[in-house]
Amino acid sequence: MNHAPTPPVVSATGLTLGYGGRTIIRQLDLDIHAGDFKVIVGPNGCGKSTLLKAFARVNKPAAGSISLDGAPVAGLNGRAVARRISLLPQGAVAPEGITVGDLVARGRHPHHTLLRQWSPADDAAIAAALERTGLSGQERVQVSSMSGGQRQRAWLAMVLAQDTDVILLDEPTTFLDIAHQYDLLELFAELNREGRTIVAVLHDLNQAARFASDLVVMKSGAIHAQGPPRVILTPELVRGVFGLEADVMDDPQSLTPMVVPHVRV
Repeated sequence: MNHAPTPPVVSATGLTLGYGGRTIIRQLDLDIHAGDFKVIVGPNGCGKSTLLKAFARVNKPAAGSISLDGAPVAGLNGRAVARRISLLPQGAVAPEGITVGDLVARGRHPHHTLLRQWSPADDAAIAAALERTGLSGQERVQVSSMSGGQRQRAWLAMVLAQDTDVILLDEPTTFLDIAHQYDLLELFAELNREGRTIVAVLHDLNQAARFASDLVVMKSGAIHAQGPPRVILTPELVRGVFGLEADVMDDPQSLTPMVVPHVRV
């Protein structure tokens, strides 16, 4: 018995994006399904972050459309979208003097209306987010006084407090040491196993291959390849997209594809 494919949660159709009079992405189609851990990779300037911000309504399309559960995002209330999709931006900067507790509490704003103000459910969501990110008891600590890894966890706690089904992560491991990178990636994988849909922009191909259910490989503002890492991550793809000669073999720990660059000298 054949089952109809599950409709996408988020879908881009004929998407054209740019800024400053320059087109970055042209006529792009991409579907995100519930339960995906989709990782977008590609060379610098290929449009990865531009695409992710469009899903969060930060970037407005020049053409094409983005839909959420089949409805055009452009016609939806901003708070309604923010209750379904959250974004951990790249290089986020906290306001001067803000504490961890106040930053995380901002994640609850989309759930408030004139008729629904602060409630015990907000306190519970914040407490759960702080515990999940290892920040319980640090509510009064100023974000500016924290290490890079701790600051990133504070921003992630804000995103988790927002309590959305879809989480967008724009280069979440940038500027973190390798231990903190893998701590966060393992946390994202855990959230995905619990049912969250994750879409992340990453630079490290080996991290992407280890954690992604599906890779989206971009080049020059278009999708060059898409699919499970074991299927699409080949020496030919690495050469054609990144200009890098490399072997692709099994990671001895995870058995996922691992890119090993050739020695150039």
